[in-house]
Parts: sequence; C-alpha cells; structure tokens
Amino acid sequence: MKEAKQTDNGIQTENAVLVGLILPGKEPSGTRYDPLAELAALATSAGAKVVGRSIQRRPKVCAATYIGSGKALELTDYAAEKEADVIIFDNDLTPSQIREIESISKRRVIDRTELILDIFASRARTSAARLQVELAQLEYTAPRLRGMWTHLERIAGAGGGTSAGAVGGIGTRGPGERQIEIDRRLVQKRVSFLKEQLTKLDQQKLREVKSRRDYFTIGLVGYTNAGKSTLMNALTGAETHVADQLFATLDTKTRRWDLGGGQVALLSDTVGFVRDLPHHLVASFRATLEEAIHSDLLLHVVDAASYDAAGQIKAVEQVLEELGCQDIPTVNVLNKIDAVQDDSAIHLLRLRMQDAVETSARTGEGLEELKQHVLDRMRDRYVRLTIETESGNGRLLAYLNQHGHILDQTYTDGTVQIDLRLPTPEVQRVVNLGGRVITP
Repeated sequence: MKEAKQTDNGIQTENAVLVGLILPGKEPSGTRYDPLAELAALATSAGAKVVGRSIQRRPKVCAATYIGSGKALELTDYAAEKEADVIIFDNDLTPSQIREIESISKRRVIDRTELILDIFASRARTSAARLQVELAQLEYTAPRLRGMWTHLERIAGAGGGTSAGAVGGIGTRGPGERQIEIDRRLVQKRVSFLKEQLTKLDQQKLREVKSRRDYFTIGLVGYTNAGKSTLMNALTGAETHVADQLFATLDTKTRRWDLGGGQVALLSDTVGFVRDLPHHLVASFRATLEEAIHSDLLLHVVDAASYDAAGQIKAVEQVLEELGCQDIPTVNVLNKIDAVQDDSAIHLLRLRMQDAVETSARTGEGLEELKQHVLDRMRDRYVRLTIETESGNGRLLAYLNQHGHILDQTYTDGTVQIDLRLPTPEVQRVVNLGGRVITP
C-alpha cells in the first residue's frame, strides 16, 4: 500500500509521470540535457513527486490521444509500474484527448497550461492575485466545458422523458435548457465581473505608477527562479520573499534603491516568466506587470548557471514583446555567476550579451558595477542641476515640482536655489520659464 505524504502546505503529494511529445521543428521545453527539466520543476512546485518520464517523437499529433494509441497503452503500463497518481503532459491537450487518455490509463491527466494555472492559484496571496488567477482559469476552462464535465448533457428543468423530480422536481418542469448552457452563462457572468474588477485594478495600478514619475523607475524582469527577488533584497535591503521554486513571487514589490550621490530609483520585482506562459495569464496579470510596462529601465535578470539560459532569454523576450515592452531600455544581468559550472556555456552567453553585467546576488559580486550601469542610463535621461529663480516665480516652481525631483531648496533675499534632478528634455523649458542654471 502506497503511503500518502503531504507537502508543507498540507496538500497530499501525488506521484507524477511526465510526458513530452516532440514534433518536427519543435524544440523541447526543457534543455538538450533533459527535455522535461522545466516540466519537472513545475510539477515539483505544484507539490508532485516525479517518479517517471516519457519522451516521444512523432511526425504529427494524434487527434484521439495526442501521443498515439500504442504509446498510450505503453504509458498506461509505465504509470502502473511507477505507481503514478497523475500523468502530466508538457503540451496542451484538448478535453477529448485528456478524457481518452484518462479512460485508457485510469489515471488523472493534466496538461501544461492547467499545471501552471494550478501553481499560480496556490501561490496567490493577495486579493488582486486571486482575481487574476481566477480569470485566467475561467478563460482556460470556458471553451472546454463540453469535454470536461460528464453532467453537461442533463436537462435542467426538463419534463420530457424524465421522471418527475428527476432533475428539478415540481415547479421546475418545462422546456428546460441544457446544463452546459447554464454553466456557460454562469462562467461568462463571472468572467465579465472579474474583468470589470481587474479593469479598476489596472486603472488604480496605472495611477500609482504614474504618481512615481518624479522618480527613475526600474523593473526587474526575467525567467522564473532567475534570482530577481534575491537581487532586489541585495540592492535595496528589502525583505522580499525568496524561495528556490518557480513563481515564488506573484505580486509586484516596489522599493527605493539608493544609488548614492543623491540619486534614488524605484526598483520593482515582478512575476517570473516561463516558456509558453499561458496567454490568459499574461493578459490577466497585466495590472501586476504595469510596473515593468511603464518602467524607465528594465533589468533583465538571467540565471547564468542554467544549462538553458539561452532558451530562457528567448522566452522572456517573447513575453516582453507581447506586453509591448520590447523598446524599453534594458540592462542584461547575468546572475548566479558564482554557481556557473559550464565554462563553455557562460562563454557563449558572454558573446551573445556582450554588454551584460555579471553578478551574484548571493555573494554581492558585481553589484557595484550594476549600480554604475544604472547611473549611466539615468544620466542619459536625467540631469542633476541647480536652478535659481525669483521666489515669486510660481509658474516655474510649480513646473519643477511636477516634472523634477527636488532634492533641496534654499531661499535668500527674494530668490530661491533649487537642487533637483530633471529629465534632460525639460531643461530648456525651465530656462524659458525664467530659471537660471547654476550648475550643469
């Protein structure tokens, strides 16, 4: 008898067999060393224990079972041998394919998207994150209602050929409607409500982001588990949650980063990305990602110790393009440099990202160099100067308060000297409003 175990959060641990289908011209979602490496990490994050793996190459997908009937029978025997509770595919399956494989294997089957959605649901802590995850789950589920639930062919309120009370009882009989239509309507109503709530959240988040326009804003982006939260803690002294697991951070955290010399930036940690991140999640988490979308600068954090760093970089760039962030100035950060074991792999990364800063958030290596890179980028956009004007020049003073970041001001004999940081394009406008530049 198999002993039931539980994870730290009380969820019963399930034995999982991982399955991947590699089609012609399609790269596996893991690495060349282990095509199912990422799926294994996702499954572990969801609380499963990986007990087996199965890889198949086919010229095309089988419409009925995705992997073919022969392979499905082979998978059934393999899952029984490994005492697996669940079979997890590294591909997206149709409801009918899931139902067919479950019928053959007598085990629960889930696909990649459902697994990722489950992890996000388990990680969601704030009301905003829960709303975003629920919307993504419903939008994934809605088109699959007919194939997923067995009760959908029942007739609600139908008198027809059923015995009295078999469905709705006295007072509910009539023309009726299929249960699937009721479920679809309920789902659509809930989706509309969630979208309305998230639109309000998005507007609120956008206002928060715009209210920080006096500061230079930086977004941390990168593949999940690349060390973004650890890097943020090292740079700002924040106490952001850190864990060696995928999607440890779902909610954006923003902290002040003192760069020295009176220069301050706002640094935001964002949710990590993976390959084939469900587009429902990207859409629903747009409010959470507003910090990155409207940043002055992005720090693309790369796990330099990963065997598949190049693939992870490509995946992040694809998500950033989907969000419309591809034109935001970016500094590439090769993190975890202290853990690199493959010299040839890091050499290729250095060739591909010649301007990258090499860091170790854990040891502090390269953090000063990273700070200098950020300061250089800030100078491209901002200039620190001292402006002198008459203290009665209310129009200029209001303009400086709105468009600059005032560091200090001194009043003397009807004049005021203001030490501030100002966007470079605004300097001429300040002069036109009667400001005299004391220091360039």
